[in-house]
Amino acid sequence: MAVEVVKKSPSKEKHGTIIQSAIIRFLMLVLFLAWILIWIMTPTNTYKQIWLPQLRERTTSTYFGFQGLPLLLYTFPVLFIAVLGCFYLHLLAAKKANDSSNVERCNDNDGKKRIWKRLVLVRGPLGIVSVTELAFLIMFIALLVWSFSIYVHNDYAKITHKSAATKGLKVWENKLAETALRFGQVGNICLAFLFFPVARGSSLLPLLGLTSERCIKYHIWLGNIAMTLLTLHGASFIIYCSVTNQLSKMYKWKKIGISYVAGELSLLSGLFMWVATIPRVRRKVFELFYYTHNLYILLIVFFTFHVGFHHVCIMLPGLYLFLVDRFLRFLQSRQQVRLVSARVLPCETVELNFSKNNGLTYNPTSIMFINIPSISKLQWHPFTITSNSNLEKEKLSVVIKSEGTWSNKLYQMLSKPSSIDHLNVSVEGPYGPSTLTNYTRYDTIVMVSGGSGITPFVSISRELIYQNTTLRNRTPKIILICAFKNTSCLSMLDLILPNSGTPYDISNMQIQIEAYITREKMRTRDTPTHLQSIWFKPNADDTPISAVLGPHCWLWLASIISSSFIIFLIIIGLITNYFIFPKDHNKNNIFPFPLRSFLNLLVLCVSIVISASAAVLWNKKHNAKEAKQIQNMKESAAIVSPNLKNNNNDADRELESLPHQSIAQATNVHYGARPDLRRLLFEHKGSGVGVLVSGPMKMRQEVAAIWSSDLAENVHFESFSFSW
Repeated sequence: MAVEVVKKSPSKEKHGTIIQSAIIRFLMLVLFLAWILIWIMTPTNTYKQIWLPQLRERTTSTYFGFQGLPLLLYTFPVLFIAVLGCFYLHLLAAKKANDSSNVERCNDNDGKKRIWKRLVLVRGPLGIVSVTELAFLIMFIALLVWSFSIYVHNDYAKITHKSAATKGLKVWENKLAETALRFGQVGNICLAFLFFPVARGSSLLPLLGLTSERCIKYHIWLGNIAMTLLTLHGASFIIYCSVTNQLSKMYKWKKIGISYVAGELSLLSGLFMWVATIPRVRRKVFELFYYTHNLYILLIVFFTFHVGFHHVCIMLPGLYLFLVDRFLRFLQSRQQVRLVSARVLPCETVELNFSKNNGLTYNPTSIMFINIPSISKLQWHPFTITSNSNLEKEKLSVVIKSEGTWSNKLYQMLSKPSSIDHLNVSVEGPYGPSTLTNYTRYDTIVMVSGGSGITPFVSISRELIYQNTTLRNRTPKIILICAFKNTSCLSMLDLILPNSGTPYDISNMQIQIEAYITREKMRTRDTPTHLQSIWFKPNADDTPISAVLGPHCWLWLASIISSSFIIFLIIIGLITNYFIFPKDHNKNNIFPFPLRSFLNLLVLCVSIVISASAAVLWNKKHNAKEAKQIQNMKESAAIVSPNLKNNNNDADRELESLPHQSIAQATNVHYGARPDLRRLLFEHKGSGVGVLVSGPMKMRQEVAAIWSSDLAENVHFESFSFSW
């Protein structure tokens, strides 16, 4: 059997993978278009009068009740797309692993792709927006306008003086009630899309070439639109109840039908969150923003009580994938990870070095969320991973700049190493691009950073070092333009080289670093340059960082989504058939709507907990032996390393200093000036130039404005933003 595997033609395997990927893409496209068609047709009379009666006739059963149809139309297609996406990403990862040596250069097709990536908005409330993003935003707003206008048009056509009089209302009062109702229904469309961008481990984002941190702005857009519509919904109903002398309705919690009190509590929870997301509040009082954002739980729960679970099925797909991702993050965060060492830089920056499982791989610009209970038990903060999983197979590093209350406490804690010999840390992630960006396809890469924005470029630089020194691939010329406040920040340039103890010959790489010190006119003699290293004592309870679902994470995620949804359908079907339906069948004893909604939410969460826990426990047992071996090795290294660090011979020091000399020789330091980005960017021309920017908003906007001009036809632009 082993001989057959060896002799199997790689071309046949590749051809089979291509066919499988094409079939999966076709199925996902068909399902997505059908799902969008349902959204477009829902407000029309064709759907209400023709499609809906026929669909109800064919799907009505005592097993799921009236919530069976929305589950079939709105929930099932998206979850099926997510499962298919998991299989597609698994095939894609296998293909990339086999074709890792294949290097593509920039070609004419890249020009066509750049049209869709071209920036149309650089400054403004929406931030930096490309043609593709603006097109999808316009289409989404068009869907909202279409739905609201069709709903209102059809409602107003039915309202006459006679029909309004039968309800004891005036015509405008009846129209106000219908308008308020439609504000809520259109707001529900925003809620249906709201949770997709924040499901970090979902398969849907990688399918679109997106990462979780880049989707935060979409979540912000959707949140603002949703809260605007829902606030109009609530305010309109308050006005309606006031002018019709029905304010008593606002204090009623109905067991059958719409519960007004639950809707008010849901809206209040959303308003508290909305106020805390104001940029000035979020930046100055981050803790308030962070803690109030957890009110989304109350918003969803009371929203379910307000409209019933059958209406929640419309927004369930995004919420379902988010809950799966959130529980997997919870399980991962319960483990204390092994923090091996830390380096304290003179610029109030620390580098944390963790032990990781050999099987854990991640791509450049990935991020990881970190929690340190001794600082705050509830706060989680994202940081860019600077290490490279190919060069540093047993170590994972993040760099944290002291720029806020949380990071300042961490720096103060580590700057006094005598008071700490162990630090409890929990992590979530890593999260990042599902596939490796082929940076070697460029002739020149220009990386523009400001302050701690250099960290994603550290990971990119280390990937290029790996491509050059290990794979022997031709790498592009690297031009790093970085702006710092003072001279001590130049120590961050030392992070470009891996701190693995193995020297890398980078003499054949073209590296140019232009460093700008904006707040000093010359280098001062007393500028600290010493890096302080701290080694932590091992703890038997600490484990190396590993993927929560193991190396075949996409297959496990597909099994969790599908199995949990099947469990949910079975349990809720049994409850409906044997418990709810007998009471509803007796019209004198209708089953309460809030209790029905609570049971659905409870079963939904229990199903996810069962499936996700089983998958995580299976992978945890499978990786236990390897994790224990790595931990023992790291414990030995942690004991020996400090002594080795102090007893290196001169030959080793000279060998290790060679790459640092190359970096130092390639660095030009400019004092008392800011980089002239327009001049620096237009100095580099060629068939393919990649411009990457990470830093303050003004810097990203300036580079984006330069790139969006007609003078930058040869430039490929990408912006990184890890703060929101």
